[in-house]
Amino acid sequence: MNIDIALWLIQDGVTNGAIYALLALALLLVFAVTRVIFVPQGEFISYAALSLALLQSGRLPGTVYLLVIGGMVAAVFDGVVAIRENAYRRLPRILAVYVLLPGVMAAITWWAVPQKLGLWLQVLIVLGLVVPLGPILYRVGYRPLAGASMLVLFIVSMAAHYTLSGLGLVFFGSEGLRSQPFSDAQFQFGVLTVTAQSLWVVFASLVIMAALWLLFDRTIYGKALRATAINRVGARLVGIPTELSGSLSFTLAAFIGAISGILISPFTTIYYDTGFLIGLKGFVGAILGGMGSYPLAALGAISLGMFESFASFWASTFKEVIVFTVIIPVLVWRSLTSHHHVEDEEQ
Repeated sequence: MNIDIALWLIQDGVTNGAIYALLALALLLVFAVTRVIFVPQGEFISYAALSLALLQSGRLPGTVYLLVIGGMVAAVFDGVVAIRENAYRRLPRILAVYVLLPGVMAAITWWAVPQKLGLWLQVLIVLGLVVPLGPILYRVGYRPLAGASMLVLFIVSMAAHYTLSGLGLVFFGSEGLRSQPFSDAQFQFGVLTVTAQSLWVVFASLVIMAALWLLFDRTIYGKALRATAINRVGARLVGIPTELSGSLSFTLAAFIGAISGILISPFTTIYYDTGFLIGLKGFVGAILGGMGSYPLAALGAISLGMFESFASFWASTFKEVIVFTVIIPVLVWRSLTSHHHVEDEEQ
């Protein structure tokens, strides 16, 4: 170990930590609003990265089929509820959101595959395919059980993870893919060679964090999310639709996961199940931050990225073991210092 190697490891740790910080914020947001430990967060990473790589190679991503079929299932769920409540006026909106919009995105994707569009247009198409899967997943898998205990919601999350992972194998196959970088430029800073793609990762992470701060602090939807996270019952009493808050939190989590997948796909080969491990590291970062503060979650995730980078140098074979072992002393400490209480099933 010398100063040159340390600088390289710090650069790598900051880049990875920026991605983990985004995922930690998404996981914390979903948990605070819905009490869901969002295990399938990683699937959005894989889906976005593989969809972009397939578009760039001129092949139709299987995300199209998942979006259309999932939208139809969600439309059936909402349609049945609307008919039971004699709220027939909601049916056109349900069809527009869950059937028409996914159909339009599927048509755009079919048209775009042979066109060889520019990178930014391909990124927008991928976001249009992956991000709607968040609210669809919430409507089908979580909203019917919104009042269940955290244990039940965690079991649903595991089932959703295995389902989406299996569908990823069906739609994308077992072959790993990479996408083209946003830029091939490189910048020399002393002994460091910094790629433009790594700068894009850090820049995009900072922009999204700033956007989330503005959302929570300056918009009515962000304040509704904060109110639901603080007290679900109180939010309902003042007229905040907690179902909308849950759907919005899943949409943001899907967006952050999709952006993360797009950013890292030029760095490493992505497989259908790669996102799970990356999302799990974001979860570890959120735990290091206490699962209660967004700044601390981001700081914990960046610290985890640095720790992983140096662990890969000292003991690359046991890197993953070392990274996940970090949470043990944190959990022990929180178990000894936190006040335990029985979960209120009515919240």
